[in-house]
Amino acid sequence: MASRWRSCCAGSPTRRAVADGLDGRSEFDHQEGVTLDLATLASRLDELEREQVALRKALVAVETARALAEQERDEYKRRYLELMERFRKLERGMVGPKSERLPDGKQLALELISLALEERDKAALDDLLDESEEAAAEVKAHRRRKPTGRKPIPEHLPRVTIEVVPEEVQREGLDAFVKIGEEVTEVLERRAASVVVARVVKLKFKRKDSNHEAAEIVIGATPELPIERGLAGPGLLADTLVKRWQDHLPLHRLEDIYAREGVELARSTMCGWHQRLAELAEPLIAAMRADAFAAPFLCTDATGVLVQAKEKCRRGHFWVLVAPGKHVLFEYSRKHDNDAVDHLLAGYEGYLVADAHVVYEHLYARGDIVKANCWAHARRYFHKSLATDPERARIALGYIGGLFRVEKAIADAPRRKRERIRQKHSKPLCERFFSWCDAEWTSGRLLEDTPIHDGVRYARNQREGLQRFLADGRLPIHNNVSERELRRQAVGRKNWLFVGSDDGARANATFTSLLASCRMLGIEPWAYLRDLLCLLPRWSAHRILELAPVAWDQTLAAPETQALLAANPYRTLTLREP
Repeated sequence: MASRWRSCCAGSPTRRAVADGLDGRSEFDHQEGVTLDLATLASRLDELEREQVALRKALVAVETARALAEQERDEYKRRYLELMERFRKLERGMVGPKSERLPDGKQLALELISLALEERDKAALDDLLDESEEAAAEVKAHRRRKPTGRKPIPEHLPRVTIEVVPEEVQREGLDAFVKIGEEVTEVLERRAASVVVARVVKLKFKRKDSNHEAAEIVIGATPELPIERGLAGPGLLADTLVKRWQDHLPLHRLEDIYAREGVELARSTMCGWHQRLAELAEPLIAAMRADAFAAPFLCTDATGVLVQAKEKCRRGHFWVLVAPGKHVLFEYSRKHDNDAVDHLLAGYEGYLVADAHVVYEHLYARGDIVKANCWAHARRYFHKSLATDPERARIALGYIGGLFRVEKAIADAPRRKRERIRQKHSKPLCERFFSWCDAEWTSGRLLEDTPIHDGVRYARNQREGLQRFLADGRLPIHNNVSERELRRQAVGRKNWLFVGSDDGARANATFTSLLASCRMLGIEPWAYLRDLLCLLPRWSAHRILELAPVAWDQTLAAPETQALLAANPYRTLTLREP
Protein backbone atom coordinates (compact mmCIF):
# COMPACT_ATOMS: atom_id res chain seq x y z
CA MET A 1 0.00 0.00 0.00
CA ALA A 2 2.80 2.42 0.89
CA SER A 3 4.50 1.69 -2.42
CA ARG A 4 1.36 2.45 -4.35
CA TRP A 5 0.94 5.71 -2.36
CA ARG A 6 4.49 6.78 -3.16
CA SER A 7 3.90 6.23 -6.87
CA CYS A 8 0.80 8.47 -6.83
CA CYS A 9 2.68 11.25 -5.03
CA ALA A 10 5.71 11.25 -7.30
CA GLY A 11 4.62 14.42 -9.17
CA SER A 12 4.41 16.74 -6.14
CA PRO A 13 7.21 17.72 -3.74
CA THR A 14 4.75 17.96 -0.90
CA ARG A 15 3.23 14.62 -1.75
CA ARG A 16 6.71 13.08 -1.99
CA ALA A 17 7.66 14.40 1.41
CA VAL A 18 4.50 13.07 2.99
CA ALA A 19 4.90 9.77 1.14
CA ASP A 20 8.41 9.34 2.49
CA GLY A 21 7.09 9.89 5.99
CA LEU A 22 4.18 7.63 5.29
CA ASP A 23 6.49 4.85 4.18
CA GLY A 24 8.21 4.80 7.55
CA ARG A 25 4.99 5.11 9.46
CA SER A 26 3.30 2.44 7.31
CA GLU A 27 5.98 -0.05 8.22
CA PHE A 28 5.66 0.88 11.86
CA ASP A 29 1.86 0.78 11.75
CA HIS A 30 2.03 -2.53 9.92
CA GLN A 31 4.10 -3.81 12.74
CA GLU A 32 1.60 -2.38 15.21
CA GLY A 33 -1.33 -3.46 13.09
CA VAL A 34 -2.61 0.06 12.51
CA THR A 35 -4.25 0.90 9.16
CA LEU A 36 -4.17 4.52 7.86
CA ASP A 37 -7.06 6.16 6.13
CA LEU A 38 -5.54 7.02 2.72
CA ALA A 39 -8.49 9.17 1.67
CA THR A 40 -8.03 11.38 4.74
CA LEU A 41 -4.32 11.80 4.02
CA ALA A 42 -4.97 12.69 0.39
CA SER A 43 -7.50 15.30 1.45
CA ARG A 44 -5.04 16.72 3.95
CA LEU A 45 -2.33 16.95 1.30
CA ASP A 46 -4.64 18.82 -1.05
CA GLU A 47 -5.46 21.22 1.76
CA LEU A 48 -1.77 21.80 2.47
CA GLU A 49 -1.07 22.49 -1.18
CA ARG A 50 -3.89 25.04 -1.29
CA GLU A 51 -2.48 26.70 1.82
CA GLN A 52 0.95 26.77 0.22
CA VAL A 53 -0.43 28.48 -2.91
CA ALA A 54 -2.33 30.95 -0.73
CA LEU A 55 0.81 31.69 1.27
CA ARG A 56 2.78 32.27 -1.90
CA LYS A 57 0.13 34.68 -3.16
CA ALA A 58 0.13 36.41 0.21
CA LEU A 59 3.92 36.67 0.06
CA VAL A 60 3.75 38.23 -3.40
CA ALA A 61 1.11 40.65 -2.15
CA VAL A 62 3.26 41.57 0.85
CA GLU A 63 6.30 42.12 -1.33
CA THR A 64 4.24 44.23 -3.74
CA ALA A 65 2.84 46.25 -0.86
CA ARG A 66 6.33 46.73 0.55
CA ALA A 67 7.62 47.93 -2.82
CA LEU A 68 4.69 50.33 -3.09
CA ALA A 69 5.32 51.51 0.46
CA GLU A 70 8.99 52.10 -0.31
CA GLN A 71 8.04 53.96 -3.47
CA GLU A 72 5.52 56.01 -1.53
CA ARG A 73 8.11 56.67 1.17
CA ASP A 74 10.61 57.90 -1.41
CA GLU A 75 7.95 60.09 -2.99
CA TYR A 76 7.03 61.62 0.37
CA LYS A 77 10.69 62.15 1.13
CA ARG A 78 11.18 63.82 -2.22
CA ARG A 79 8.17 66.05 -1.59
CA TYR A 80 9.47 66.84 1.88
CA LEU A 81 12.85 67.83 0.51
CA GLU A 82 11.17 69.90 -2.21
CA LEU A 83 9.03 71.70 0.36
CA MET A 84 12.07 72.27 2.56
CA GLU A 85 13.87 73.75 -0.43
CA ARG A 86 10.92 76.04 -1.19
CA PHE A 87 10.74 77.08 2.44
CA ARG A 88 14.46 77.78 2.46
CA LYS A 89 14.12 79.93 -0.65
CA LEU A 90 11.23 81.89 0.83
CA GLU A 91 13.00 82.34 4.14
CA ARG A 92 16.20 83.37 2.43
CA GLY A 93 14.34 85.75 0.15
CA MET A 94 12.70 87.52 3.09
CA VAL A 95 15.31 87.57 5.84
CA GLY A 96 18.29 85.50 4.73
CA PRO A 97 21.53 86.39 2.98
CA LYS A 98 21.39 86.47 -0.83
CA SER A 99 25.06 85.68 -1.34
CA GLU A 100 26.32 82.17 -2.00
CA ARG A 101 29.72 83.05 -0.62
CA LEU A 102 31.20 80.45 1.68
CA PRO A 103 32.70 81.30 5.08
CA ASP A 104 36.03 83.01 4.69
CA GLY A 105 39.34 82.56 6.45
CA LYS A 106 40.48 79.59 8.51
CA GLN A 107 36.91 78.76 9.47
CA LEU A 108 36.31 77.52 5.92
CA ALA A 109 39.33 75.22 6.09
CA LEU A 110 38.29 73.80 9.43
CA GLU A 111 34.61 73.30 8.67
CA LEU A 112 34.55 72.36 5.00
CA ILE A 113 37.93 71.54 3.51
CA SER A 114 38.80 69.19 6.36
CA LEU A 115 35.74 67.12 5.47
CA ALA A 116 36.96 66.63 1.92
CA LEU A 117 40.74 66.35 2.11
CA GLU A 118 43.24 64.04 3.66
CA GLU A 119 45.56 65.54 6.23
CA ARG A 120 48.58 65.81 3.91
CA ASP A 121 46.54 67.54 1.20
CA LYS A 122 45.00 69.88 3.72
CA ALA A 123 48.44 70.70 5.10
CA ALA A 124 49.77 71.50 1.62
CA LEU A 125 46.79 73.73 0.90
CA ASP A 126 47.15 75.47 4.26
CA ASP A 127 50.80 76.17 3.46
CA LEU A 128 49.79 77.78 0.17
CA LEU A 129 47.12 79.87 1.88
CA ASP A 130 49.54 80.91 4.62
CA GLU A 131 52.06 82.03 2.00
CA SER A 132 49.43 84.12 0.22
CA GLU A 133 48.28 85.66 3.50
CA GLU A 134 51.86 86.47 4.49
CA ALA A 135 52.46 88.10 1.10
CA ALA A 136 49.27 90.08 1.43
CA ALA A 137 50.22 91.13 4.95
CA GLU A 138 53.66 92.22 3.71
CA VAL A 139 52.12 94.35 0.98
CA LYS A 140 49.63 95.76 3.44
CA ALA A 141 52.42 96.70 5.83
CA HIS A 142 54.05 98.85 3.14
CA ARG A 143 50.82 100.67 2.42
CA ARG A 144 49.93 103.87 4.16
CA ARG A 145 47.45 103.30 6.91
CA LYS A 146 43.97 104.31 5.88
CA PRO A 147 42.66 107.29 7.80
CA THR A 148 39.76 106.71 10.12
CA GLY A 149 36.71 108.87 10.57
CA ARG A 150 35.11 111.09 7.95
CA LYS A 151 36.57 110.93 4.46
CA PRO A 152 38.05 114.18 3.14
CA ILE A 153 36.08 116.09 0.52
CA PRO A 154 37.57 115.48 -2.95
CA GLU A 155 40.02 118.16 -4.07
CA HIS A 156 38.70 118.31 -7.64
CA LEU A 157 35.37 119.79 -6.59
CA PRO A 158 35.08 123.58 -7.03
CA ARG A 159 35.27 125.67 -3.85
CA VAL A 160 33.07 128.65 -3.08
CA THR A 161 34.21 130.80 -0.15
CA ILE A 162 31.65 132.05 2.35
CA GLU A 163 33.12 134.53 4.85
CA VAL A 164 31.39 134.70 8.22
CA VAL A 165 32.09 137.93 10.14
CA PRO A 166 31.42 137.97 13.91
CA GLU A 167 28.41 140.02 15.00
CA GLU A 168 30.62 142.22 17.19
CA VAL A 169 32.78 143.15 14.22
CA GLN A 170 29.69 143.90 12.16
CA ARG A 171 28.35 146.22 14.88
CA GLU A 172 31.56 148.06 15.79
CA GLY A 173 33.38 147.96 12.46
CA LEU A 174 36.80 146.67 11.38
CA ASP A 175 38.65 149.63 12.90
CA ALA A 176 38.07 148.24 16.39
CA PHE A 177 39.49 144.80 15.63
CA VAL A 178 42.61 143.17 14.24
CA LYS A 179 42.31 139.99 12.18
CA ILE A 180 44.52 137.30 13.71
CA GLY A 181 43.51 134.25 11.68
CA GLU A 182 40.63 132.15 10.45
CA GLU A 183 39.02 128.75 10.86
CA VAL A 184 37.90 126.90 7.75
CA THR A 185 35.12 124.32 7.62
CA GLU A 186 34.08 122.60 4.39
CA VAL A 187 30.52 121.44 3.75
CA LEU A 188 29.20 119.69 0.66
CA GLU A 189 26.38 121.52 -1.11
CA ARG A 190 24.60 120.95 -4.40
CA ARG A 191 23.50 123.47 -6.97
CA ALA A 192 20.25 122.74 -8.71
CA ALA A 193 20.72 121.05 -12.06
CA SER A 194 19.82 123.38 -14.86
CA VAL A 195 19.02 123.24 -18.55
CA VAL A 196 20.19 126.23 -20.56
CA VAL A 197 19.37 127.36 -24.07
CA ALA A 198 22.40 127.66 -26.32
CA ARG A 199 21.47 130.64 -28.48
CA VAL A 200 23.57 130.22 -31.61
CA VAL A 201 24.07 133.56 -33.38
CA LYS A 202 25.83 133.18 -36.73
CA LEU A 203 27.31 136.58 -37.57
CA LYS A 204 27.33 137.79 -41.18
CA PHE A 205 30.09 139.96 -42.64
CA LYS A 206 30.74 141.79 -45.88
CA ARG A 207 34.10 143.06 -47.02
CA LYS A 208 34.55 146.81 -46.60
CA ASP A 209 36.60 147.33 -49.76
CA SER A 210 33.85 146.00 -52.04
CA ASN A 211 31.04 148.22 -53.32
CA HIS A 212 29.64 145.69 -55.74
CA GLU A 213 26.25 144.28 -54.96
CA ALA A 214 27.61 140.75 -55.41
CA ALA A 215 30.37 141.27 -52.90
CA GLU A 216 31.36 138.25 -50.85
CA ILE A 217 29.37 137.73 -47.67
CA VAL A 218 30.75 135.43 -45.00
CA ILE A 219 28.78 133.80 -42.19
CA GLY A 220 29.80 131.64 -39.27
CA ALA A 221 29.41 127.89 -39.69
CA THR A 222 26.66 126.15 -37.78
CA PRO A 223 28.15 124.12 -34.91
CA GLU A 224 27.73 120.41 -35.52
CA LEU A 225 25.22 118.51 -33.41
CA PRO A 226 25.14 114.76 -32.70
CA ILE A 227 21.67 114.67 -34.26
CA GLU A 228 21.51 116.81 -37.37
CA ARG A 229 19.07 119.70 -36.97
CA GLY A 230 18.26 118.35 -33.54
CA LEU A 231 16.97 120.17 -30.50
CA ALA A 232 19.44 118.79 -27.95
CA GLY A 233 23.15 119.34 -27.49
CA PRO A 234 25.66 116.65 -26.48
CA GLY A 235 25.46 117.47 -22.77
CA LEU A 236 21.69 117.06 -22.58
CA LEU A 237 21.74 113.93 -24.73
CA ALA A 238 24.40 112.38 -22.51
CA ASP A 239 22.34 113.27 -19.45
CA THR A 240 19.28 111.45 -20.78
CA LEU A 241 21.36 108.41 -21.71
CA VAL A 242 23.00 108.15 -18.29
CA LYS A 243 19.75 108.62 -16.40
CA ARG A 244 17.93 106.08 -18.54
CA TRP A 245 20.49 103.27 -18.70
CA GLN A 246 22.95 103.93 -15.90
CA ASP A 247 20.42 105.08 -13.30
CA HIS A 248 17.63 102.91 -14.79
CA LEU A 249 15.01 105.66 -14.88
CA PRO A 250 12.10 105.01 -17.25
CA LEU A 251 11.14 107.72 -19.71
CA HIS A 252 8.05 108.89 -17.83
CA ARG A 253 10.23 109.66 -14.81
CA LEU A 254 12.64 111.56 -17.01
CA GLU A 255 9.67 113.58 -18.24
CA ASP A 256 8.86 114.53 -14.65
CA ILE A 257 12.47 115.35 -13.78
CA TYR A 258 12.91 117.73 -16.70
CA ALA A 259 9.47 119.21 -16.09
CA ARG A 260 10.63 120.24 -12.61
CA GLU A 261 13.47 122.08 -14.33
CA GLY A 262 11.00 123.90 -16.55
CA VAL A 263 11.55 121.90 -19.74
CA GLU A 264 8.85 119.84 -21.41
CA LEU A 265 10.51 116.84 -23.06
CA ALA A 266 8.08 114.22 -24.30
CA ARG A 267 9.12 110.63 -23.84
CA SER A 268 8.57 110.04 -27.56
CA THR A 269 11.10 112.80 -28.28
CA MET A 270 13.73 111.28 -26.00
CA CYS A 271 13.05 107.82 -27.41
CA GLY A 272 13.63 109.16 -30.92
CA TRP A 273 16.89 110.78 -29.83
CA HIS A 274 18.16 107.52 -28.38
CA GLN A 275 17.30 105.57 -31.52
CA ARG A 276 19.25 108.04 -33.68
CA LEU A 277 22.22 108.00 -31.32
CA ALA A 278 22.23 104.20 -31.23
CA GLU A 279 22.54 104.18 -35.02
CA LEU A 280 25.40 106.69 -34.74
CA ALA A 281 27.23 104.46 -32.24
CA GLU A 282 26.81 101.19 -34.17
CA PRO A 283 30.27 101.35 -35.85
CA LEU A 284 31.90 101.87 -32.45
CA ILE A 285 30.11 98.85 -30.96
CA ALA A 286 31.14 96.75 -33.97
CA ALA A 287 34.78 97.78 -33.48
CA MET A 288 34.61 96.95 -29.76
CA ARG A 289 33.14 93.56 -30.65
CA ALA A 290 35.94 92.79 -33.12
CA ASP A 291 38.55 93.82 -30.56
CA ALA A 292 36.91 91.68 -27.87
CA PHE A 293 37.03 88.66 -30.19
CA ALA A 294 40.83 88.92 -30.17
CA ALA A 295 40.84 88.05 -26.45
CA PRO A 296 41.87 84.49 -25.47
CA PHE A 297 38.57 83.93 -23.68
CA LEU A 298 35.15 85.51 -23.36
CA CYS A 299 32.58 85.23 -20.59
CA THR A 300 28.92 85.11 -21.55
CA ASP A 301 25.47 84.77 -20.03
CA ALA A 302 21.88 85.74 -20.86
CA THR A 303 18.74 87.02 -19.19
CA GLY A 304 15.16 87.51 -20.29
CA VAL A 305 13.27 90.75 -20.90
CA LEU A 306 9.69 91.61 -21.77
CA VAL A 307 9.12 93.36 -25.08
CA GLN A 308 5.93 95.32 -25.61
CA ALA A 309 3.83 94.14 -28.56
CA LYS A 310 0.45 95.17 -29.94
CA GLU A 311 -1.57 92.59 -28.03
CA LYS A 312 0.61 91.46 -25.14
CA CYS A 313 4.23 91.47 -24.07
CA ARG A 314 6.47 88.78 -25.46
CA ARG A 315 9.79 87.57 -24.17
CA GLY A 316 13.15 88.60 -25.58
CA HIS A 317 16.69 88.07 -24.35
CA PHE A 318 19.74 90.15 -23.50
CA TRP A 319 23.15 88.52 -23.92
CA VAL A 320 26.38 89.81 -22.44
CA LEU A 321 29.93 89.21 -23.64
CA VAL A 322 32.78 90.25 -21.36
CA ALA A 323 36.42 90.52 -22.33
CA PRO A 324 37.72 91.22 -18.79
CA GLY A 325 39.65 94.47 -18.55
CA LYS A 326 38.63 95.58 -22.04
CA HIS A 327 35.00 95.46 -23.12
CA VAL A 328 31.50 94.67 -21.90
CA LEU A 329 29.12 94.05 -24.80
CA PHE A 330 25.36 93.51 -24.71
CA GLU A 331 23.24 92.15 -27.52
CA TYR A 332 19.51 91.57 -27.91
CA SER A 333 17.77 88.65 -29.57
CA ARG A 334 14.15 87.59 -29.89
CA LYS A 335 14.88 83.99 -28.98
CA HIS A 336 17.25 82.09 -26.74
CA ASP A 337 18.35 79.51 -29.29
CA ASN A 338 21.22 78.32 -31.48
CA ASP A 339 20.69 81.04 -34.07
CA ALA A 340 21.01 83.74 -31.42
CA VAL A 341 24.26 82.22 -30.15
CA ASP A 342 25.60 81.88 -33.69
CA HIS A 343 24.97 85.57 -34.30
CA LEU A 344 26.43 86.54 -30.93
CA LEU A 345 29.70 84.66 -31.45
CA ALA A 346 30.03 84.73 -35.25
CA GLY A 347 33.73 84.75 -36.10
CA TYR A 348 35.02 84.09 -32.59
CA GLU A 349 37.62 81.43 -31.85
CA GLY A 350 38.83 80.75 -28.34
CA TYR A 351 37.64 79.76 -24.89
CA LEU A 352 34.06 80.48 -23.88
CA VAL A 353 33.32 80.66 -20.15
CA ALA A 354 29.60 79.98 -19.84
CA ASP A 355 26.99 77.89 -18.12
CA ALA A 356 26.02 74.44 -19.38
CA HIS A 357 23.03 75.51 -21.46
CA VAL A 358 22.40 73.34 -24.50
CA VAL A 359 22.42 76.34 -26.90
CA TYR A 360 26.23 76.42 -26.73
CA GLU A 361 26.84 72.75 -27.44
CA HIS A 362 26.84 73.01 -31.25
CA LEU A 363 29.61 75.63 -31.00
CA TYR A 364 31.83 73.23 -29.08
CA ALA A 365 31.14 70.46 -31.58
CA ARG A 366 32.63 72.56 -34.38
CA GLY A 367 35.90 72.87 -32.49
CA ASP A 368 36.65 76.58 -32.97
CA ILE A 369 35.21 77.43 -29.55
CA VAL A 370 36.38 75.54 -26.47
CA LYS A 371 34.08 75.03 -23.50
CA ALA A 372 35.13 76.28 -20.06
CA ASN A 373 32.40 75.80 -17.48
CA CYS A 374 31.73 77.80 -14.35
CA TRP A 375 32.42 76.41 -10.89
CA ALA A 376 30.06 78.96 -9.36
CA HIS A 377 27.20 77.29 -11.24
CA ALA A 378 28.29 73.89 -9.93
CA ARG A 379 28.59 75.24 -6.40
CA ARG A 380 25.10 76.70 -6.56
CA TYR A 381 23.44 73.27 -6.64
CA PHE A 382 25.27 72.10 -3.52
CA HIS A 383 24.65 75.39 -1.77
CA LYS A 384 20.92 74.87 -2.36
CA SER A 385 21.14 71.36 -0.91
CA LEU A 386 22.54 72.54 2.45
CA ALA A 387 19.00 72.67 3.86
CA THR A 388 17.97 69.21 2.68
CA ASP A 389 21.16 67.15 2.58
CA PRO A 390 23.74 69.03 4.65
CA GLU A 391 26.22 66.19 5.10
CA ARG A 392 26.87 65.54 1.42
CA ALA A 393 26.47 69.22 0.54
CA ARG A 394 29.23 70.20 2.96
CA ILE A 395 31.56 67.59 1.49
CA ALA A 396 31.01 68.93 -2.03
CA LEU A 397 31.35 72.52 -0.85
CA GLY A 398 34.56 71.54 0.89
CA TYR A 399 36.14 70.48 -2.38
CA ILE A 400 34.82 73.49 -4.29
CA GLY A 401 35.73 75.84 -1.47
CA GLY A 402 39.28 74.52 -1.63
CA LEU A 403 39.43 75.40 -5.35
CA PHE A 404 38.22 78.93 -4.68
CA ARG A 405 40.73 79.34 -1.87
CA VAL A 406 43.54 78.39 -4.22
CA GLU A 407 42.27 80.94 -6.75
CA LYS A 408 42.21 83.62 -4.08
CA ALA A 409 45.82 82.87 -3.23
CA ILE A 410 47.01 83.20 -6.86
CA ALA A 411 44.72 86.01 -7.96
CA ASP A 412 47.61 88.36 -8.81
CA ALA A 413 50.08 85.70 -9.96
CA PRO A 414 51.35 85.52 -13.58
CA ARG A 415 49.94 82.92 -15.93
CA ARG A 416 52.66 80.27 -15.64
CA LYS A 417 52.73 80.40 -11.86
CA ARG A 418 48.96 80.04 -11.77
CA GLU A 419 49.22 76.96 -13.96
CA ARG A 420 51.88 75.38 -11.73
CA ILE A 421 49.92 75.99 -8.54
CA ARG A 422 46.70 74.75 -10.11
CA GLN A 423 48.39 71.53 -11.18
CA LYS A 424 49.82 71.06 -7.71
CA HIS A 425 46.81 71.96 -5.57
CA SER A 426 43.66 72.32 -7.68
CA LYS A 427 44.06 69.22 -9.83
CA PRO A 428 44.06 66.76 -6.87
CA LEU A 429 41.01 68.54 -5.48
CA CYS A 430 39.20 68.15 -8.79
CA GLU A 431 40.10 64.47 -9.08
CA ARG A 432 38.83 63.69 -5.60
CA PHE A 433 35.70 65.75 -6.07
CA PHE A 434 34.73 63.91 -9.24
CA SER A 435 35.60 60.54 -7.67
CA TRP A 436 33.24 61.41 -4.84
CA CYS A 437 30.56 62.43 -7.37
CA ASP A 438 30.94 59.12 -9.22
CA ALA A 439 30.68 57.15 -5.99
CA GLU A 440 27.56 59.00 -4.88
CA TRP A 441 25.96 58.66 -8.31
CA THR A 442 26.45 54.88 -8.47
CA SER A 443 25.49 54.30 -4.84
CA GLY A 444 21.77 54.63 -5.55
CA ARG A 445 21.28 56.83 -2.48
CA LEU A 446 20.51 60.02 -4.42
CA LEU A 447 16.84 60.85 -4.77
CA GLU A 448 15.87 62.26 -8.14
CA ASP A 449 14.78 65.88 -8.49
CA THR A 450 16.63 66.98 -5.36
CA PRO A 451 19.33 69.68 -5.27
CA ILE A 452 22.06 67.22 -4.30
CA HIS A 453 21.07 64.88 -7.15
CA ASP A 454 21.07 67.77 -9.63
CA GLY A 455 24.42 68.99 -8.34
CA VAL A 456 26.15 65.63 -8.71
CA ARG A 457 24.63 65.12 -12.16
CA TYR A 458 25.68 68.61 -13.29
CA ALA A 459 29.24 68.11 -12.09
CA ARG A 460 29.59 64.71 -13.77
CA ASN A 461 28.11 65.94 -17.05
CA GLN A 462 30.35 69.03 -17.15
CA ARG A 463 33.51 67.33 -15.90
CA GLU A 464 35.60 68.27 -18.94
CA GLY A 465 34.57 71.91 -19.02
CA LEU A 466 34.93 72.35 -15.27
CA GLN A 467 38.53 71.13 -15.39
CA ARG A 468 39.49 73.33 -18.35
CA PHE A 469 40.96 76.03 -16.12
CA LEU A 470 43.66 73.64 -14.90
CA ALA A 471 45.49 73.71 -18.25
CA ASP A 472 45.43 77.46 -18.97
CA GLY A 473 46.31 80.02 -16.31
CA ARG A 474 44.44 82.77 -18.16
CA LEU A 475 41.05 81.15 -17.62
CA PRO A 476 38.94 82.13 -14.61
CA ILE A 477 37.41 79.47 -12.42
CA HIS A 478 33.96 81.05 -12.61
CA ASN A 479 31.72 83.19 -14.78
CA ASN A 480 30.78 85.71 -12.09
CA VAL A 481 31.92 88.68 -14.16
CA SER A 482 29.19 88.20 -16.77
CA GLU A 483 26.54 87.48 -14.14
CA ARG A 484 27.56 90.66 -12.37
CA GLU A 485 27.15 92.69 -15.55
CA LEU A 486 23.72 91.15 -16.21
CA ARG A 487 22.51 92.58 -12.91
CA ARG A 488 22.45 95.92 -14.70
CA GLN A 489 19.57 94.63 -16.84
CA ALA A 490 17.90 92.98 -13.85
CA VAL A 491 17.90 96.27 -11.91
CA GLY A 492 16.58 98.05 -14.99
CA ARG A 493 13.69 95.58 -15.37
CA LYS A 494 12.47 96.47 -11.89
CA ASN A 495 12.12 100.09 -12.99
CA TRP A 496 11.11 100.18 -16.64
CA LEU A 497 9.47 96.70 -16.56
CA PHE A 498 9.72 96.14 -20.32
CA VAL A 499 11.24 97.58 -23.49
CA GLY A 500 8.99 99.20 -26.05
CA SER A 501 10.17 97.36 -29.16
CA ASP A 502 12.99 95.33 -30.68
CA ASP A 503 14.66 98.56 -31.81
CA GLY A 504 14.37 99.91 -28.28
CA ALA A 505 15.99 96.76 -26.92
CA ARG A 506 18.88 97.14 -29.39
CA ALA A 507 19.37 100.76 -28.35
CA ASN A 508 19.39 99.55 -24.75
CA ALA A 509 22.12 97.03 -25.61
CA THR A 510 24.20 99.69 -27.39
CA PHE A 511 24.34 102.21 -24.59
CA THR A 512 24.45 99.62 -21.83
CA SER A 513 27.59 98.27 -23.52
CA LEU A 514 29.24 101.69 -23.40
CA LEU A 515 28.14 102.45 -19.85
CA ALA A 516 29.13 99.03 -18.51
CA SER A 517 32.55 99.31 -20.15
CA CYS A 518 32.99 102.76 -18.59
CA ARG A 519 32.17 101.39 -15.18
CA MET A 520 34.57 98.47 -15.54
CA LEU A 521 37.38 100.85 -16.52
CA GLY A 522 36.58 103.61 -14.01
CA ILE A 523 35.47 106.26 -16.53
CA GLU A 524 32.90 108.93 -15.60
CA PRO A 525 29.96 108.11 -17.89
CA TRP A 526 28.35 111.51 -18.50
CA ALA A 527 31.58 113.26 -19.50
CA TYR A 528 32.54 110.32 -21.70
CA LEU A 529 29.22 110.24 -23.56
CA ARG A 530 29.19 114.02 -23.95
CA ASP A 531 32.64 114.03 -25.54
CA LEU A 532 31.87 110.89 -27.55
CA LEU A 533 28.81 112.55 -29.09
CA CYS A 534 30.94 115.57 -29.96
CA LEU A 535 33.55 113.44 -31.74
CA LEU A 536 31.56 110.64 -33.37
CA PRO A 537 30.09 112.57 -36.33
CA ARG A 538 33.48 113.59 -37.69
CA TRP A 539 35.80 110.81 -36.44
CA SER A 540 37.60 108.67 -39.00
CA ALA A 541 35.93 105.27 -39.48
CA HIS A 542 39.18 103.28 -39.52
CA ARG A 543 40.14 104.78 -36.13
CA ILE A 544 36.77 104.34 -34.50
CA LEU A 545 38.11 101.96 -31.82
CA GLU A 546 40.05 104.90 -30.36
CA LEU A 547 36.73 106.21 -29.03
CA ALA A 548 35.99 103.03 -27.05
CA PRO A 549 36.25 103.27 -23.25
CA VAL A 550 39.28 100.95 -23.26
CA ALA A 551 41.28 103.53 -25.27
CA TRP A 552 39.58 106.67 -24.00
CA ASP A 553 42.24 108.00 -21.63
CA GLN A 554 44.87 107.93 -24.35
CA THR A 555 42.52 109.35 -26.98
CA LEU A 556 41.31 112.17 -24.73
CA ALA A 557 44.88 113.25 -23.97
CA ALA A 558 45.81 113.55 -27.66
CA PRO A 559 46.18 117.15 -28.98
CA GLU A 560 43.93 116.37 -31.94
CA THR A 561 41.11 115.32 -29.64
CA GLN A 562 41.53 118.35 -27.41
CA ALA A 563 41.40 120.65 -30.45
CA LEU A 564 38.19 119.07 -31.73
CA LEU A 565 36.53 119.29 -28.34
CA ALA A 566 37.63 122.88 -27.78
CA ALA A 567 36.11 123.86 -31.13
CA ASN A 568 32.68 122.60 -30.07
CA PRO A 569 30.80 125.51 -28.45
CA TYR A 570 28.16 123.23 -26.93
CA ARG A 571 30.77 121.28 -24.99
CA THR A 572 32.42 124.52 -23.87
CA LEU A 573 29.07 125.66 -22.54
CA THR A 574 28.76 122.53 -20.35
CA LEU A 575 32.11 123.32 -18.72
CA ARG A 576 30.99 126.71 -17.41
CA GLU A 577 29.65 127.10 -13.91
CA PRO A 578 25.92 127.84 -13.74
